[in-house]
Amino acid sequence: MRGSKDELYANVSWQFDYEQASGGGAMTETMWRCDQVRAGQLYSRMMFDTKAEAERFARKMQEAEPDQMFSIEAVEARQVWN
Repeated sequence: MRGSKDELYANVSWQFDYEQASGGGAMTETMWRCDQVRAGQLYSRMMFDTKAEAERFARKMQEAEPDQMFSIEAVEARQVWN
């Protein structure tokens, strides 16, 4: 095994955080929430500027942890940052 799931999660999470920070894209009024659920409980929540970013993150994480569920939902940015 190349690394634990926690290490893989940390690497994927860091990569997406870096890409978002270095992207320099303008913030839109809609953000995308990606929830990771384990055994019916919210395990983690990440916010993305675009649906494509959220879907790409969920796809990468699903490869690392196929037993977990991911949901992607549009939310108004003001609900997140206010």
